[in-house]
Amino acid sequence: MVVLHVKKGEESQFLYETTVAAPLDDVIREVTAIYNGRLKVERICAEMEELADHGVTLPGNMQGLTDEQIEELKLKDEWGEKCVPSGGAVFNQDEIGRRNGQAPNDKMKEVLKKTVGEAKALISRKQVQANVQVTQQLVKDALDQLRGATMIVYPMGLPPHDPIRMELENKEELEGTQASLQVIPEEQASLWFSGKEMHRGKNLRDYVGKNEKTKIVAKIQKRGQGPPGREPVFSEEDKKQMMLHAYRKQEEMKKLAEDNEDAYMNSDWADTGKLKQDLHGIRNVSWRPR
Repeated sequence: MVVLHVKKGEESQFLYETTVAAPLDDVIREVTAIYNGRLKVERICAEMEELADHGVTLPGNMQGLTDEQIEELKLKDEWGEKCVPSGGAVFNQDEIGRRNGQAPNDKMKEVLKKTVGEAKALISRKQVQANVQVTQQLVKDALDQLRGATMIVYPMGLPPHDPIRMELENKEELEGTQASLQVIPEEQASLWFSGKEMHRGKNLRDYVGKNEKTKIVAKIQKRGQGPPGREPVFSEEDKKQMMLHAYRKQEEMKKLAEDNEDAYMNSDWADTGKLKQDLHGIRNVSWRPR
């Protein structure tokens, strides 16, 4: 099997396994789905941490308003009254006024936070170091875990405007957000290998050869952005180690030079008592008892 080490820029994303006979249309579609799926999991995890701390999201017309403004405008969060966490709520005001402050109790909060940690681990970039492939099924498992945790803590469901529910129902609205810049629509995706774009309509072997036991670095990006920048020959960590080695070598050479400058002091001709010892015939005399 061919293993693709998928990167975005210089950042590792995940490992993807396929065959050299695979059509690039299929490879690009699956790699893009996994890439975008991982982003979805990360977005939901970020929102679930906020959910655990500050409760469900307020309606859009109430977000960012103070209690006085809400009262003056006679606004009411009807969904907040319906969506009460299991075991009751604990008030923890959201300083930015985005959530209603009705947070789950400690036990339910732990359910959400633990699930977030497990979901993150499934799609983590550390899976590359562990040589674990990320598949669409793995991404689906992470999403199912997050969905299950919200159902346990909020059995009545989340408000339809809550970003977690919208993400899980594939109704997320990312336009105008930083997250939208990271998502790559499948029809706009392109894969690059060794500075060359791998074009749709061909097979993977047209670029990597016929050897199934191959591992390559493939970079994903949007079409029209030109070839991705080449990575430096040495990583930052490699550069640090090389500089440290050079510094240690330099210090060793300086120490050797200092030792050589004083080495003559141990020579016979530098011994001020040698001439006197030679005149008296007492050089190299042993004083052992008989």
